[in-house]
Amino acid sequence: MYRDVSACNTYNYGDALYWNSRYLQEAGSFDWYQRYTALRPFVRKYIPTSSRVLMVGCGNAVMSEDMVKDGYEDIMNIDISSVAIDMMKRKYEYIPQLKYMQMDARDMSFFPDESFDSVLDKGTLDSLMCSNNAQISAAQMLGEVSRLLKPGGVYMLITYGDPTVRIPHLNKPAFNWKITLYIIPRPGFERPAGCSSSWKSFLEPVPLTERGLLPADFVMEDPDSHFIYLCQKMDETMDLGHAIIHPVP
Repeated sequence: MYRDVSACNTYNYGDALYWNSRYLQEAGSFDWYQRYTALRPFVRKYIPTSSRVLMVGCGNAVMSEDMVKDGYEDIMNIDISSVAIDMMKRKYEYIPQLKYMQMDARDMSFFPDESFDSVLDKGTLDSLMCSNNAQISAAQMLGEVSRLLKPGGVYMLITYGDPTVRIPHLNKPAFNWKITLYIIPRPGFERPAGCSSSWKSFLEPVPLTERGLLPADFVMEDPDSHFIYLCQKMDETMDLGHAIIHPVP
């Protein structure tokens, strides 16, 4: 629930200066955590190709490009780094489905309420959790995501954060999100001989307790797995009660 100290180093990942410097030094593209090929089953299940999509913290990744190749028609990409945005604008100026704007995900007031059908986040919340004033930054960003989502829209968060550190931020009554969790192994992971997990397939939702935690006996094949939270914004007239779904006894 607090700053992810164990997973952070001395860099302030919420600072535009850090990212501008990094993108000036690095050439090519880089996708955090997972490539689109691994995420495609979840993206296609929850996000129609006709959706207006917001990619927060796009960096220099090719995720949005891959989505356009897969039929997605309208993706707005934002990043706090002006260097990254200028680079991506030049790279994709002839692809009308991709748009780029320099913007801090903690303040997206440029966009009106309920502007997007879906919001994708691959590591941006994690970066803010490794920044100064992490709790405030996370709350600001998630509040903006909730504001920008249309009712029925989905916020897809790909993160290293397990439910103990992410659910307290996501399961806010003000957001009115119905949350589904998936867990997928890191790229290149190979199951050790004789190893068995607590869950049948990473394409199936993972059960959570009523408190929104993994069951006590749940074992992941890959201890460095990534977590995918699908947060669907429910209509305000609906009473969700407890927002977490897939509870176990």
